[in-house]
Amino acid sequence: MSDPRIIGYLGRAITHEFSAAQQYLAQSRLVALWGMEAQSADFRKDAHEEMGHADLLIARMLHHGSVPGGSQLAPVRVGRSLADLLMQNRAMELDAIRLYEEAMIYCQRRRAMEDAQLFEHILNDEIAHVREIDAKMAELMGRGQASG
Repeated sequence: MSDPRIIGYLGRAITHEFSAAQQYLAQSRLVALWGMEAQSADFRKDAHEEMGHADLLIARMLHHGSVPGGSQLAPVRVGRSLADLLMQNRAMELDAIRLYEEAMIYCQRRRAMEDAQLFEHILNDEIAHVREIDAKMAELMGRGQASG
């Protein structure tokens, strides 16, 4: 029998990943309107990565004999500048890191190692993503483009 708390973590994770993909796609379109094609492509790549995470999580949920429920996605957060968008994304990714750390630790304690490994894998991707966001923000600040 599957642990209902693990199913809950998987469901929360799927909701996060779909919400993140939605946010990155909306931001991709927004920065394209601003004429920032390279940044638009970066956000589309981020959305694709989040959908890949959702796919892994859904596969794991199905393994447990459960299916994802209809999720209430988080609202898309935008801003008036690329720096605003990056700050919104950093906050979103930090929320994901907290979720994945908690889920990984719980699964390790329950000796649900396949689930723990999945959460750890996605956790490491999210940590790397925060580092990428930090580097982009530092680059923006260095060029003096934080406000526009």
